[in-house]
Amino acid sequence: MSQRHSSSISWFTIIGALAALTHYLTAVGIEHTNLLSAGQANITGFIVAFPVSYFGHRQFSFTDQTLSHRKSFPRFFSVAILGFIANQTLVLNALHYIQAPFWLILGMVMVLVAVSTYLLSKYWAFKGNQ
Repeated sequence: MSQRHSSSISWFTIIGALAALTHYLTAVGIEHTNLLSAGQANITGFIVAFPVSYFGHRQFSFTDQTLSHRKSFPRFFSVAILGFIANQTLVLNALHYIQAPFWLILGMVMVLVAVSTYLLSKYWAFKGNQ
């Protein structure tokens, strides 16, 4: 594994963890107050965390990519939306079928979705024409 690839994975992990923490704390905090349902709180967490994810990954994780914001933003947004659809589907189904608290289910689902988000971001969303 090249040093550049290792650095990309390291930054992706750090930025991903910050975005995931933002998403998680926002969603769990809102759900805990009973202001919104778990599904609505999860959507809010995603919306709050998205800028952390996009700008952090663009600035640090994929600095060797040369694609413009005009092209990378819609691609990354597509990856993020697909990841969130998977997240939301898994969370809502797990809440329906498993007797576990929202905070635990959300945490487990977020870890599962992270790997696919990394691969799609690295090899499509921020990949320029090389």
